[in-house]
Amino acid sequence: MSVSVTNEAATHIESYLRNRGAGLGIRLAVKTTGCSGLTYVLEPVDELREEDLKFSSRGVDVYVDPKSLIYVDGTEMDYVKRGLSEGFEFKNPNVQGECGCGESFTV
Repeated sequence: MSVSVTNEAATHIESYLRNRGAGLGIRLAVKTTGCSGLTYVLEPVDELREEDLKFSSRGVDVYVDPKSLIYVDGTEMDYVKRGLSEGFEFKNPNVQGECGCGESFTV
């Protein structure tokens, strides 16, 4: 089981946490929403939860709860800039389909 980040994602997360002035890492979770069913949720981690699973990648700690891990196991997080747009992209081997707008997915 694993979750990893690219160099670009690690650089962005480290910069975000440094500018924020706090944070142990980033939490990756999923929630039910959107036209395809699931969407990714990212938030800084200030306090560990008992159920947290920690994955260290390129100097960044990514925390995932066990319920979300079944949907994101094997995912690589990337941070991409295209023109005026920038944000995280997820290379998730579990995805069976995505909605047209790219905001949600199914497994």
